[in-house]
Amino acid sequence: MTARTGRRPAPAPTAPEPTDARRVPGFLVASLAALGGWVTNLGFPDTDVWWLAILGVALLAVTFHATGTDGRNAWRSAGLGFVWGMAFFLPHIVWADVSVGALPWAALSVAQAGMVALAGAAFAWARRAPWLARREWLQPAVLAVVWTAVELLRSHYPFGGFPWGRIAFSQAGSPLGRLAWLGGAPLVSAATVFVAGLLAFGVVRLVQLRLTGPAGAVIVAAAVAASGMFVPVATRAETGTLRVGAVQGNVAEPGSGSFGHQLEVTGNHVDGTHAVAERAGEGGLDLVVWPENASDVDPRANTQGHALIEQAVEAAGVPLLFGTQEYVEGGRYNQAVLWTPDAGITQVYAKQVPAAFAEYIPWRGLFEKLSDKVALVQTDMLPGTEVGAVPVPVERLGRDVVVAPIICFEVAYDRIARSAVQAGAELLLVPTNNSNFGYTAESTQQLAMTRLRAIETGRAAIQISTVGVSGVVDPAGRVLERTGLFTAEQLLAEVPLRTSSTPAVVLGGWIELAVALGASLLVGVGIVSGARSRSRRK
Repeated sequence: MTARTGRRPAPAPTAPEPTDARRVPGFLVASLAALGGWVTNLGFPDTDVWWLAILGVALLAVTFHATGTDGRNAWRSAGLGFVWGMAFFLPHIVWADVSVGALPWAALSVAQAGMVALAGAAFAWARRAPWLARREWLQPAVLAVVWTAVELLRSHYPFGGFPWGRIAFSQAGSPLGRLAWLGGAPLVSAATVFVAGLLAFGVVRLVQLRLTGPAGAVIVAAAVAASGMFVPVATRAETGTLRVGAVQGNVAEPGSGSFGHQLEVTGNHVDGTHAVAERAGEGGLDLVVWPENASDVDPRANTQGHALIEQAVEAAGVPLLFGTQEYVEGGRYNQAVLWTPDAGITQVYAKQVPAAFAEYIPWRGLFEKLSDKVALVQTDMLPGTEVGAVPVPVERLGRDVVVAPIICFEVAYDRIARSAVQAGAELLLVPTNNSNFGYTAESTQQLAMTRLRAIETGRAAIQISTVGVSGVVDPAGRVLERTGLFTAEQLLAEVPLRTSSTPAVVLGGWIELAVALGASLLVGVGIVSGARSRSRRK
């Protein structure tokens, strides 16, 4: 027999955490997170070194490990995510400062950094699950799912969402970018973050002198990164080709006053249409495309504007798709209008997702007290309700060719291009107006998104801007031709028309749902596990 002492038996010893946050000075961890955000931005245009985006996210993942492998320190993970987010978004969207001023730029950066903070906290909560704490090698996959889910969240909320800066948009030129053909931007983001998480896992294991894992992590990361090279992206024409002239007319000067002289911008695009028609020669064009707002007046309501459009259509001898705005009671619409030589206006597409604070002001009464820049948007833009699939009569082909005008920031939203292709679009067109963003990377960031949409949908794409950068992109995401910034140029291209559906177009909505449900389940299980663990300790 053994004597009873009345004492509770001592708890079984537990293995010390391999990485203890208390041993790493907080300012060093925060500095590493900030460095990660800054490096990630270098993976995007204009630097455009895609592997730096992976490195930057990997640095953040390393800091998450420094919060403790049991993931209890959600607040610290959120703080590190916020630091990373500010270091990334401030330089990434510096064009917002040029366009609307320092306060809105800072506010938008803070809001988006808050979303990264949410991803950090969610990852920490998910890591509380005992099965995951015991299987560290699975944590990169969990980080990928949680990160991608938060990207989808911020693509919808608040105020319609702001998808700019999604990790997928840094990978248009990498092997990982080709995964968009399979699963769109969500799959590309998830794969990129997964690779980053694996590299971070390997680094942490080496620092801990734990030799099991680093080599395997690097091998798997390399395999995933290279996997896109085996995706069967097709580029051949399936239903003929379309000869397109795209006109970049330019403006008198960069900035908010670039449209200050009525009909000047319209006239520039008329001149460009004459030039591209002369280059193409007789029968060399099927369609001419102008950018967003290229007609700076509504030709339906302005006789001079009407005459200029007719002049351009007569010079081209083919339909003209151009951007303008229509003012109605209660607001205005941002439109892509199709004008044919024999019938005038035959089709109108209205932008479905106006940009909050740039094209309309939510909660105007509140925000006008915070910034005088609100007054720059005098009339709120209304959302269109129709899918962007516009049939264009093409005499050479003897049929209508359905094109998808994706206006400006709409190229950042997954559903816009996907719904247009589901409605029959054979070609993507991205008319945009970048005149207010100065000599920043905004237009080239947009071109990277256009490249990813081309891969995702299996369609050629033409981005045409008032001031540049404009470009012709093949269905594999390769830029075949591009213009400069703040120049008057024209693009003349014969692009393939395609009708087959990619897996991303067919499964896109289901992929988003699976990511959202998967992240919710992982975080929910982690929260419940953490609560039970605290209850047992009490």
